[in-house]
Amino acid sequence: MLRPGIGRKYPVCVVARRVALAALVAGAAIAAVAVAVGGTRAPGAISYGSLPSKALAGRLRFAVYLPADYGTSGKRYPVIYFLHGLPASPYAYRGIGFVGRALEQTGKEAIVVAPQGARDGDTDPEWLDWGPGRNWETAVAKELVAYVDAHYRTIATRGGRALVGVSAGGYGAVLLALHHLETFSVLESWSGYFHPTDPTGQSPLDIGSPQANAHASAHTFVPRLRRAFRQDPTFFAFYVGTSDARFRAENELLDRELSAARVPHVFDLYPGSHEQSFWNAHAVTWLRLALDRLAAPR
Repeated sequence: MLRPGIGRKYPVCVVARRVALAALVAGAAIAAVAVAVGGTRAPGAISYGSLPSKALAGRLRFAVYLPADYGTSGKRYPVIYFLHGLPASPYAYRGIGFVGRALEQTGKEAIVVAPQGARDGDTDPEWLDWGPGRNWETAVAKELVAYVDAHYRTIATRGGRALVGVSAGGYGAVLLALHHLETFSVLESWSGYFHPTDPTGQSPLDIGSPQANAHASAHTFVPRLRRAFRQDPTFFAFYVGTSDARFRAENELLDRELSAARVPHVFDLYPGSHEQSFWNAHAVTWLRLALDRLAAPR
């Protein structure tokens, strides 16, 4: 039985070690100061933009965090695409201040892009494609990535892209990455789940057919992932709180399935529940693990 705070070891799995975390620094949602060796690093900044989206028959809005030296360095940076939880307001994508603060504490540099994942009257689309004008997966995995690579100095290869999400965003990150392994080389789920659920997170969501339901479940992909990850090397990690009554069981189930199929992955339990303070406390550790597997700024 896995004890809280101890990683489970597998012959083919990479397992995260615990690191001691300092409390996250309080500060403005737009910027924060990161502690670095020999002093402090100036904070990055968050701004907002949008792009025309055929998939959504409208505009896809997003927040973007840029490192402090972005304007002067001339460097290209890896990109972390961060998906927020659902159900949500149309403005939930703006809440990435804690990601920027945690990123700065890692001592590493990256661009963070957080897309809008909900609209008025469409608060829980689960990051999936539903049909014309409501194709959220295509908007994020295709249109947004192409726009960001065209308008920012990115490392425009799969080795320079991570897809990370929290709660329903964790589900979205895993599904979109598994559907688009040619695009993302790092995927992380923070307190997520692995099949679509209703807004309560308690019941499965019917996508419309058995085939569609299977395509929307990460469990379906397990038997083919070992081969897929050999072809496209991928860092796959998921974390959940020991007191997360809704999603701990499914995280443990996916861990068992991946281990039985000998699919390299990271899974760990951390003391805590399904709440913002839990993600704040561990974001530095999880982002560092992701960034260690991404191409460095150059």
